[in-house]
Amino acid sequence: MAELGSVAAIRRYPVKSMLGEDLPAVTLTADGLDGDRTVAVIDQQTGRVASAKHPKLWRELLAFAAQWNNGSPRITLPGGTSIAAGDPAAGQVLSGLLHRDVRLAAERPERAILARPAPEDVIDNDQDADVPYETLQIGQGTPGTTFVDFAPVHLITSATLARVGAEMIRYRPNIVVDTPGGAPFAENDWTGRDIWIGRARLRIMLPTPRCAVPTLAHGTLPRRTDAVRTLLEHNRVPVGGRGAQPCLGAYAQVVTGGTICVGDRATLT
Repeated sequence: MAELGSVAAIRRYPVKSMLGEDLPAVTLTADGLDGDRTVAVIDQQTGRVASAKHPKLWRELLAFAAQWNNGSPRITLPGGTSIAAGDPAAGQVLSGLLHRDVRLAAERPERAILARPAPEDVIDNDQDADVPYETLQIGQGTPGTTFVDFAPVHLITSATLARVGAEMIRYRPNIVVDTPGGAPFAENDWTGRDIWIGRARLRIMLPTPRCAVPTLAHGTLPRRTDAVRTLLEHNRVPVGGRGAQPCLGAYAQVVTGGTICVGDRATLT
């Protein structure tokens, strides 16, 4: 067993690709954090899940924020007003602000897909440029129907964040573990190992490959291409059958659920 440190932050994102919220504590289940990625914007034209991974179409989602609101997600609009995700008018309101016909979905459809350009292409071009993209099926590493990219939980260490030098919220973690004196990018070597936080047990599945999202404006934070360029230069890791990818953090599944809190000790086994 190895003591990693303690939980420095817990974050939840009730609506996919919108800004999220900090939590003092949260319940973990096999589906992930209670209230995380439970709603997504769906493009009516293509049927795809809207994601800021495709900046030309959807980077403006990062100007919105969402709160779980005890099971009734609420969206804060760029101007500061808010609307319930379940409001029948929400789709129309978001369509007007995003300049595209959209609706909100509260359950992931079978074989839900999104568009993902390579981060290099987004970094090297204007955000409005037409660049090639692939379509990816989301949620393949989770048993639930939430709109996570792959796995139920995403972890990052403070040592890795310090090495890249970019703001934490750009990487959209669920759990940040403070690892004083720890090695940056240690998450690369955790695959197959377990992390205990409180009474919850998580199993690391693979390093987290990064898309272009960290490079984009997040709320009042401006565009920052080095948030991924640093990874392209210093932390390319083979992931599955996709070859070497710029990675930061790790994806995990929940083996044993429970409540975790900021300040809980994190132990690697």
